[in-house]
Amino acid sequence: MLAPYACQAEASRGRLHPEQISTFRSPFQRDRDRIIHSSAFRRLKHKTQVFVEHEGDYYRTRLTHTIEVAQVARTIAGHLGLNTDLAEAVALAHDLGHPPFGHTGEDALALLMAPHGGFDHNAQALRIVTRLERHYAGFDGLNLTWETLEGIAKHNGPVTGPHASGSHAVGSGPLPYALAEVNALWDLELGSFASAEAQVAAVADDVAYNHHDLHDGLRAGLFTEADLMDLPVTGPAFAEVDRLWPGLDPARRRHEALRRVFGVMVEDVIAVARGRLQASNPQSVEEIRAMDGPIIRFSKPLYQNLKAIKSFLFIRMYRAPAVLVERSRVTAVVNDLFPLFMRRPELLPEDWQGDVAGALSAGDPQTALARVVLDYVAGMTDRFALQEHARLIGPGG
Repeated sequence: MLAPYACQAEASRGRLHPEQISTFRSPFQRDRDRIIHSSAFRRLKHKTQVFVEHEGDYYRTRLTHTIEVAQVARTIAGHLGLNTDLAEAVALAHDLGHPPFGHTGEDALALLMAPHGGFDHNAQALRIVTRLERHYAGFDGLNLTWETLEGIAKHNGPVTGPHASGSHAVGSGPLPYALAEVNALWDLELGSFASAEAQVAAVADDVAYNHHDLHDGLRAGLFTEADLMDLPVTGPAFAEVDRLWPGLDPARRRHEALRRVFGVMVEDVIAVARGRLQASNPQSVEEIRAMDGPIIRFSKPLYQNLKAIKSFLFIRMYRAPAVLVERSRVTAVVNDLFPLFMRRPELLPEDWQGDVAGALSAGDPQTALARVVLDYVAGMTDRFALQEHARLIGPGG
């Protein structure tokens, strides 16, 4: 039994291209399965979070991160009486639009695309699931339900209007073109909050990367367990493990401490959400969407503690000298490949030449071509981008 404020599968607003209802799966289960079987989802295996894909087999990739986010989302959604299938579908799709080389690649593409409508990985995810996946006979994309598309578009908060929030918000500014195109086809109500299920996916993303960036940074030797003893949440977690198991093997000590950090975040989200839901007593998902703030979030004290951890990670991990050297190298890869394809679009694969021809006959061929090149480059894995750069530019390029 789902809570009254949950998204009910039978009340879905449907799909842009009507389809017969599945006999065995709900609409949201079907969305989840289509995302898992998509080409873009498979490519997440060789796209990175912080480290470049070839640097080590133990570091998280976009795929392992996405699986962790989906697990957390299902856990939280289940405890709150929400639709776990929808929460999982949004979680599985939330990073589909990321280019190679993590946020470094995104920063490079955003600058290159500034004259042509910009680049936003969240909007690109929508472009993938509505246009770029081309496998079905009756439509481009995956033909996901409105609720899943809404969740992808605004799981971090409203994109437009007075409550616009999160890294993808534009307020009263222009929408990223990829989002504007989808929204023109089907109004995603960008000024309101998303369903509680989508909000759960957003918080699950925070939980997962806060946890695994600590783990990956320790494994990479960018900081030590001793450095974490002075931080909120992590310090008490290590202290508790030391009290319960003095002299524990270092690898087990690390695991036991970080799983406690993980637990603190999940338990905090569930407790806060239960309190806020009880206080506001929403009776429908529409009441969730109409609120003036998110219903799913960390408590204020934990949020401040996590800010301290993020500040530590920014200095010691994301801007570590070794990481900055690699950021510079992979930025050059993107900055070489993108203009090369703009000058010589015939270098794009044969199955992309139809898009190239359409772009070159458009009213603004340069912008149209840039968007085709973006789709191609953003879809690359770290490995493929490096291989293509070596093939087309040369190892010393």
